[in-house]
Amino acid sequence: MTGRGDHAGGVVGGPARHVPVLLAEVLAVLAPKAGGRYLDGTFGAGGYSRAILEAAPGATLLGLDRDPTAIAGGAEFVAAMGGRLTLSQAVFGDLAEEAERLGFAPLDGVVLDIGVSSMQLDQAERGFSFRFDGPLDMRMSGAGQSAADIVNEAEEGLLANIFYHYGEERRSRAVARAVIEARRKAPLTTTKQLADLVATIVRGEPGGAHPATRVFQALRIAVNDELGELVRALHAAETVLKPGGRLVVVTFHSLEDRIVKQFLAERSGRVPSGSRHAPAVAAAPPTFSLIGKGAVGPSEAEMRANPRARSAKLRAAERNDAPPRRAEPGLVALSTVPDPQPRRRP
Repeated sequence: MTGRGDHAGGVVGGPARHVPVLLAEVLAVLAPKAGGRYLDGTFGAGGYSRAILEAAPGATLLGLDRDPTAIAGGAEFVAAMGGRLTLSQAVFGDLAEEAERLGFAPLDGVVLDIGVSSMQLDQAERGFSFRFDGPLDMRMSGAGQSAADIVNEAEEGLLANIFYHYGEERRSRAVARAVIEARRKAPLTTTKQLADLVATIVRGEPGGAHPATRVFQALRIAVNDELGELVRALHAAETVLKPGGRLVVVTFHSLEDRIVKQFLAERSGRVPSGSRHAPAVAAAPPTFSLIGKGAVGPSEAEMRANPRARSAKLRAAERNDAPPRRAEPGLVALSTVPDPQPRRRP
């Protein structure tokens, strides 16, 4: 299962509850400064937030998380920071509105650690992982449509598209057909039921990931609209960062990284402006400058200490004074499951 590379140990208000992946690299490119204003869009157990506040005397930080348990768990940390830390239960796609509402705009830096956290994966009752048998839930906020709702209510074509587009599962249609057949007999309500069903369709490799890994990833992304929120967050950061402010994003699978890479390439002027088949048009001025060449990954030592970090990639950019631009339709399309095609009549 992909997700944020956190690992356990302690609590958020005392010893570090987890150490986010690429922590040193995040701090190096974010470069928090004394008195700056920062936003951690995926607060979790506060690992990045704590490091930023410790690195920059007098800095203030707004931490967002859609998970109410994360916000409740940070109460002691908020009290210990003496007014330097504010927490808000919100999706990071709303980061610009939250920063404006709570008096943090404009910002000196935004950091996003995309995906599911170890705390969520390790709680059987949250239904994120097939390592434990629990309810088929996967809702980060605890509200809205659950994974069980999608599995038991979506039509076959939509299920197949979810599994393929969000999970890159090559046997998506076969898995969707199996789900339809199974739910005709009884609803699929637990993680074990779904994992066992997928394992009858998808062949696992010796020593490889569980056969249900991609299907579980796809459902989690669909339930929480993770890619849609990522696209909204990138555009929101563009509107709320001050000139010289920095955007740092850590992703954990190719779907997330593709969106971040394309956004930063387009916003930094790296995307080709035309060809002999499509003449160039007046390009809007770049709004960001890339920091570093390409993505940064974890060190061998970090991957040994925390195997969940192995797929992490960090990309970063610095905001300039060009006005923010409209949302890119191509990025929105990347984040959206295509509508099922109507079946052809024989």
